[in-house]
Amino acid sequence: MDAPTTTSAGNGTSGDNGGGGGWFTPRKAPKQPEGGESARPEGGEPESAEGRRVAAIRPLGRSGAVESPSASEGHPEGQPAPQRAPEGRIPAAPEGAEPGGTPQQQPQGQSGAPQPPQQSQPAPQPQPQQPQARSEPRPSSPKGSPDAILVQRTMAEIGPVSDKVTSYFYALLFTRHPDLRPLFPAAMDTQRDRLLKALLTAAEHIDHTDVLLAYLKNLGRGHRKYGTQPEHYPAVGECLIGSLSRYASAVWDDDTEAAWVRTYTKISQIMIDAAAADELRAPAWWLAEVVSHDLRTPDIAVVTVRPDQPYPFLAGQYTSLETPWWPRIWRHYSFASAPRSDGLLSFHVKAVPAGWVSNALVHHARPGDVLRLGPPAGSMTVDHTTDSGLLCLGGGTGIAPIKALVEDVAEHGERRPVEVFYGARTDHDLYDIDTMMRLQQTHPWLAVRPVVDDHAQFPDAVREFGPWNEFDAYLSGPPGMIRSGVDALRDVGIPAGRIRHDSVEELVATGD
Repeated sequence: MDAPTTTSAGNGTSGDNGGGGGWFTPRKAPKQPEGGESARPEGGEPESAEGRRVAAIRPLGRSGAVESPSASEGHPEGQPAPQRAPEGRIPAAPEGAEPGGTPQQQPQGQSGAPQPPQQSQPAPQPQPQQPQARSEPRPSSPKGSPDAILVQRTMAEIGPVSDKVTSYFYALLFTRHPDLRPLFPAAMDTQRDRLLKALLTAAEHIDHTDVLLAYLKNLGRGHRKYGTQPEHYPAVGECLIGSLSRYASAVWDDDTEAAWVRTYTKISQIMIDAAAADELRAPAWWLAEVVSHDLRTPDIAVVTVRPDQPYPFLAGQYTSLETPWWPRIWRHYSFASAPRSDGLLSFHVKAVPAGWVSNALVHHARPGDVLRLGPPAGSMTVDHTTDSGLLCLGGGTGIAPIKALVEDVAEHGERRPVEVFYGARTDHDLYDIDTMMRLQQTHPWLAVRPVVDDHAQFPDAVREFGPWNEFDAYLSGPPGMIRSGVDALRDVGIPAGRIRHDSVEELVATGD
């Protein structure tokens, strides 16, 4: 998932707000105005019942270290454990109030955007932790470190009301830090779930060190394009915990709060360090001029761009892309070829209903238009240290990175077998079949099998071929296809460790 951790200005620079507070003071504090002690922006709100600020937590700041703290530790090395706050929970919403839009919309009765509690509203008392599972339990008992167990318990509690958690989170963020609101997209419907989902996904994997580090480093590097700075993280952490404490009140206590503080501290520091390291070797974004626009079908285009400076990437990876028609709205697209000597990059784009970016690229982009590209990401790349065969499943425009993988194998001069299943709902949707068949004619080690299935269950076709026990599997396409594809591949005996695809959640927007 590619969600800005806090802000994205139209010109790619951050706002002036330091965003600090007492919650998560940066390890290396940003410069303070003369005579100032607080990291809060000038004119920041005073302490109130809106939500207390926890002091003595100093986890963030660019440490200059490339390596991030171990995900198995309770807090970054050398940092004191957070103190438990003696006061009540944060924040308390008026009874019956529902989270809504931005703070500019004043509540009218039970509708409109929520406001944090008024001064007269007492903070609710913490509820005793429930030893028994809720009526909607997780599939299995929480496992892992004490912090991970508390995080998982919180996640189980908020699962049925995740939409309310998300809305309340943004209401808190924009009420407490109104200067951040203009830095987000004007319409929040497409942005709405991304930020919170990214944070919660990371928190849920807090004990899975390898997964967590790779995921967060990619996020940290990617968020540079939004202009995110270390001092922006406190506002997000403060409002994340405020929203969780509001909707997980049945299981929320001082231990849970401390676990989330440590978890968010760890998450933030990994991202900050990754961004600091990346800043030494790459720009925050690349400008890229459209040089060709090939409309393959009424709703699918191959868009080729020329970056303004070298753009290093690997076949099978993807990037985030912003158009001039929808500033601050980024979407993921896979590279449709291996790196080329001329430096050009191509993307296969399908216009989807109500897809802002995809429709702009398919129906409005023309040579001469300038786009912005984020850094490359993704792990669906070829391991050239082995001679295993490649079993590739590409559905719809998901054939783009599969084509790049085939070119990558060819450029390395390898003769390892590559089997490609190209799936589509109709013959019309096999828009790149001619290119794939030409590649098959050129490379005897390549087999291409088009599969037309209007039920989108084409991964089942792999059962008719094989065996596949000597193959590494690669999947790219709609989320449903990836899920069914993974099941089909495991059913035919391919171990999970040899099945490669990028996060379904991140790539929900191969288009929009």
